Amino acid sequence: MSPKRTAGSTPLPALARRTVLAAIAAAGCTTALPSMTAHAAAPPTDSLAPVVPVERQMRGLWIASVVNIDWPTRTGLDAAAQRAEFTRLADDALAWGFNALFVQIRPTADAFWPSPFEPWSQWLTGTQGQDPGYDPLAFMVETAHTRGLAFHAWFNPYRVSMQPDPSALVPEHPARTHPEWTVSYGGKLYYDPGVPAARRFCQEAMLDAVRRYDIDGVHFDDYFYPYPVAGAAFPDDETFRTYGADYADKAAWRRHNVDLMVREMRDAVRAVRPDALFGISPFGVWRNATTDARGSATAAFQSYDGLHADTRGWVERGWLDYIAPQVYWHIGLPVADYAVLAPWWAEVVRDTDTELWIGQAVYKSGAAGQPAPWQDGKELTRHLTLNATLPEIGGDLFFSAKDVREDRVGDFAAMRLAHWGQPVLGPLPARLDKGPLPPPPTVQVRREAVTGAATLHITARTHGRGDTPFQYAVHRFPGRPGRRSSRGNGTLVAVVPGGKNAVYRDSAAPAACWYAVSAVDRVQRQGRMSRPAF
Repeated sequence: MSPKRTAGSTPLPALARRTVLAAIAAAGCTTALPSMTAHAAAPPTDSLAPVVPVERQMRGLWIASVVNIDWPTRTGLDAAAQRAEFTRLADDALAWGFNALFVQIRPTADAFWPSPFEPWSQWLTGTQGQDPGYDPLAFMVETAHTRGLAFHAWFNPYRVSMQPDPSALVPEHPARTHPEWTVSYGGKLYYDPGVPAARRFCQEAMLDAVRRYDIDGVHFDDYFYPYPVAGAAFPDDETFRTYGADYADKAAWRRHNVDLMVREMRDAVRAVRPDALFGISPFGVWRNATTDARGSATAAFQSYDGLHADTRGWVERGWLDYIAPQVYWHIGLPVADYAVLAPWWAEVVRDTDTELWIGQAVYKSGAAGQPAPWQDGKELTRHLTLNATLPEIGGDLFFSAKDVREDRVGDFAAMRLAHWGQPVLGPLPARLDKGPLPPPPTVQVRREAVTGAATLHITARTHGRGDTPFQYAVHRFPGRPGRRSSRGNGTLVAVVPGGKNAVYRDSAAPAACWYAVSAVDRVQRQGRMSRPAF
């Protein structure tokens, strides 16, 4: 991520800001989230319950491991303490309303799993190459899944080290055995994106985790070619002479190198794990309109030119399941206005199969030195209010876990109250909206005499199809079930972690109501509804 990255300094034309701010004012801060497309199927013949479309939304939490930002909170914790910290994070994420974790497992050409390609991460034990005494990735995936949380593996493709000296790496590190792959720049060490052997090695190192672990997605952040350092050019002249003969323009050659990484990883991930999503969270500005008429009405750093990342092009070519631009600026910022960029990105993904989720800078809320909009505890609410007017936006990712926990001015809590009052299922990209659906579960309901709460006992019916449901979607209907009343609108009251058996207690159950439950698989395909339970 780039939490300290700033925009430019040239004023933004005011017309675009006024247009979208008027939409926000008209919508108000209590605008409901748009209804997202859900998988619906005909109800079984033995059920009176209708199939109820439910809202789908990505509610993702970034968990950063580099320099121990989020987890582990420091190096040197033993295995039990690391597991306890992550378990608490997963429990808290569920309580906060998240449905997906994006966990950094390869922050600096290292590994949070026993990799045959790269050493154990120093951010686990404090010593690169030291075995932490357990398999963190296996533990994290299981911990997330047992709570009904999707687990997206977050990789940094090229960064080797937060310092520039190869000799500080363990002797067997590939960056030391292949010095021709690396460059030092800006006080850090990188694999050179222009060296084909380095690119292929990075891909294989990342794909090892994709093959071996039951992850739900592969996630890249905004670091491709490094952010430029004032007065210093990225030292790839020799690489360009060797591999760039077909390109007169070095910038175009660099974009080609990054394009290869993205397209080849997309193809490889789909070949290895077809149901896993592949997506990228880029810097929030592709290009400014003053540079390219297709760009945004901004005056900021441009990822296309500065990082050689053609983020808009990746969407247009269909290379991504989702894009999650880091729109880390407040509404009204002249050089990079959230109220300009969110609609711009919505236009980019319109009529494509690429999901759009917005990266939100919860780390700025209440932070010292941030401008006034980040100090009143309402900026995130304003962002999601705007999002609700743009049906192309299918959710948000929040950077990062420690800042959500701290929530210095209550910004995240206010956003949850305004926009996350109802449970949702996760997104279902168009390419995965097919295949067999999980069968309806059986449901029994017991009413507590004293409290009036209703307790649902849910049992999977797998019919020999193997996996038990990942989640259960619990719907509550008013009145009593019958052919007439069953046509009324139900309310999604809970999304419960799956398994062979599950229990849900509805403490707000009205005196007269009934329930129907659908099973949801890992891909987020929703099966048919159960028979009515009352």
